[in-house]
Amino acid sequence: MDFAFTPEALELQRRLRDFMDSHVVPRNRPWLKEVAAGVYPVSFMADLKALARSEGLWNLFLPHLRPEEPGRGLSNLDYAPLAEIMGQLPWASEVFNCSAPDTGNMELLHLFANPAQYEQWLKPLLAGEIRSCFAMTEPDVASSDATNIATVIERDGDDYVISGRKWFITGAAHPNCKLAIVMGVTDPDADAHRRQSMVLVPMDAPGLSVVRNISVMNHVSPDGHCELLLRQVRVSRANLLGGEGEGFAMAQARLGPGRIHHCMRSIGQSELALRLMCERAQERKTFGKYLHEHGVVAEWIAESRCELEQARLLVLKTAWMIDRVGAKAAQREIAMIKAVVPRMQTRIIDRAMQTFGAMGLSPDAPLVDLWGHGRFLRIADGPDQVHLRAIARQEIKASRADYGISAAFLNVEA
Repeated sequence: MDFAFTPEALELQRRLRDFMDSHVVPRNRPWLKEVAAGVYPVSFMADLKALARSEGLWNLFLPHLRPEEPGRGLSNLDYAPLAEIMGQLPWASEVFNCSAPDTGNMELLHLFANPAQYEQWLKPLLAGEIRSCFAMTEPDVASSDATNIATVIERDGDDYVISGRKWFITGAAHPNCKLAIVMGVTDPDADAHRRQSMVLVPMDAPGLSVVRNISVMNHVSPDGHCELLLRQVRVSRANLLGGEGEGFAMAQARLGPGRIHHCMRSIGQSELALRLMCERAQERKTFGKYLHEHGVVAEWIAESRCELEQARLLVLKTAWMIDRVGAKAAQREIAMIKAVVPRMQTRIIDRAMQTFGAMGLSPDAPLVDLWGHGRFLRIADGPDQVHLRAIARQEIKASRADYGISAAFLNVEA
């Protein structure tokens, strides 16, 4: 395995760090103040996006980007460290048109949109003119098993009529969110993995309403984790994305690279927490010593660095595999990073909170929000237990191929 980055990727890393340091990080406090005052999108976002695009730091995540499309066709491996750099600030990815859920939605449209859908939705998304959301999870079923999805998509002549309730739909509260990719059941009698389809639904379609923006651990995201109600929403059958019954497989194709993005953003936030912890440990004294001179704090710092490097290498391996053998062949690794990285993030940030003391629990430091993001990811895109179950099943399957070979290592007679 070779995780070496291409010269282009190394140069992009340098340029992205410079852009973040010069234009994005200095605006974090103004961003927080404007959002707290109810200004969203913030007043300077459009200017930042225009500047990023003019400098070629735009749409960095699509490996199969066409020459005529804006952005860079980077591999998953080359994009991964860029996601880490952007991820230090939860709002920074929008500057570069690399925000979730738009990234995953653009990948879906890139793979499955017909020409009309491409013109209507993908072009403005690639240009950063609109935002979008992905409406899959539901409050009335355990959506960690996507075959439970109950939203109904019924044919009616040349239309589909959609009825159901969705929740924790990221991005649906953003004023520029114009499209929802809705996953629902088109054929309840089909095989469990062939019942679902995806339909493109304009956010202003009659019958679609945003019921509420749900707070996550008492934190309200300005672009939202929303509850949506679809009451007899009627759209043309031309709004079907891909084919009927292909929704489950399309969702799996979307989630593979997206989990790379999520995990690398988490690693960026964990790096920030470790840096803050190290600086705090050099500034504060207790019992006549700087904090880092106390063995327990030094151990926290060392353990955090070890865990970060282990997690990053696993994510880079997964990105490398997706690039070479595809997301399906990398299913085990995708499940592993999804279980490993958020746990690593919450451990490191918890240590940083302890090092900061009371300030670490206050809005004066970013640690509470970053910890909440890591905790949220232990459920988002499937809870830990779903991924651990998948890993265990693959391990047992592999074990059966040479079952009994370990008996030779036992110091007992058969």
